[in-house]
Amino acid sequence: MRVKGGKVQTRKRKKWLNLAKGYFGAKSKQYRTAKAQVMKSALYAYRDRRQRRRDMRRLWIIRVNAGVRLHDLSYSKFIHGLKLADVIIDRKMLSELAIHDPAAFGAVVELAKKALGV
Repeated sequence: MRVKGGKVQTRKRKKWLNLAKGYFGAKSKQYRTAKAQVMKSALYAYRDRRQRRRDMRRLWIIRVNAGVRLHDLSYSKFIHGLKLADVIIDRKMLSELAIHDPAAFGAVVELAKKALGV
């Protein structure tokens, strides 16, 4: 007599099918395709969590560059000026300043300009 698995196998398959809820077509109904898609989705999620950090940094840099250009300075010179002035503000905060508090951002730009000697 062979062992068929019974409740244990049913629970195991159900776990994968529950994770695949909402997927299109067979990917949410058939065990083999559901399991493959759930694993692939997990890889995409892992990859894109890292990708999101890169994308956000790019966005912050674009915003800071736009704000700095209004003060007749390039992004790279601005960042160099901040380093020379020993100002430690990350790009996220700089972009928030550029958007929500242009006056404070202008003061930071002036600090960088002074350090550069411009």
